[in-house]
Amino acid sequence: MRIGVCIKQVPAGSARMDGETGLLIRSSAEGVINPYDVFALEAAMQAAFAQGTPGGAGTAAEVLAVTMGPPSAERTLREALARGASAALLLTDSAFSGADVAATSRTLAEALRKYGVPDLIFCGQQSTDGDTAQLPFALAARLGIPAIGWVKKIEYFGEEDYSVLQELSPGTVRVRGRYPALFAIGREAVQVRAPNLPRRLAAQKIPITTWGLADLPDPDPRRCGLAGSPTRVRKLYTPVPEIKTPSLRVDAAGAASLIRKALAEA
Repeated sequence: MRIGVCIKQVPAGSARMDGETGLLIRSSAEGVINPYDVFALEAAMQAAFAQGTPGGAGTAAEVLAVTMGPPSAERTLREALARGASAALLLTDSAFSGADVAATSRTLAEALRKYGVPDLIFCGQQSTDGDTAQLPFALAARLGIPAIGWVKKIEYFGEEDYSVLQELSPGTVRVRGRYPALFAIGREAVQVRAPNLPRRLAAQKIPITTWGLADLPDPDPRRCGLAGSPTRVRKLYTPVPEIKTPSLRVDAAGAASLIRKALAEA
């Protein structure tokens, strides 16, 4: 079985936006692994351990960590390797910069097809920079596989099927199915373990595969990066509140009356 984890490098602090291009200036803050992707990595390792011990001889599961970003995103992949991934793929090219969900999902899908589409793919539910929570579903649609989002609990990963609990607006839903499938993992799904020092040291020696645009099956620059992104930020501004909430001074009885009135209206 092959397992893939899509991770992302995000700004550690508050990154600035370019007022002219509408793009995030990623060099304005240190890059770290997206916090939600740490849960996806842990879920992938649990699935791998259900098949065998990843990284050892004759194992049943390989865990590939893949990211698209600048060369500095290698640090994010090293973190993934330290957390148990057995291989890493870095997609880096100036043609990939400025990509929205549509362009990013296409580039990731192209790379996974060339590498070999995994039986299971794990993503963080969302990223802390874009925060759209759309990438997992866009990627699954491009690969033609089911996507299960908002996973709150993993019940089991068997040799051919799985069972997870999914948190939706009406309530919790149990989803069972067969591979291949993509899972968007939420914060409640797994208990994250910290990598130990020997694993971190070993991760520095694992080679990372690096691909650019020319390495993809369809290296069309018009379909990736900013050129292939239909999303545009047209304006950046700081909202100015126009409605001022009045301040009331009332006693306990008056406060109770206001609460009763608000509840009745609701």
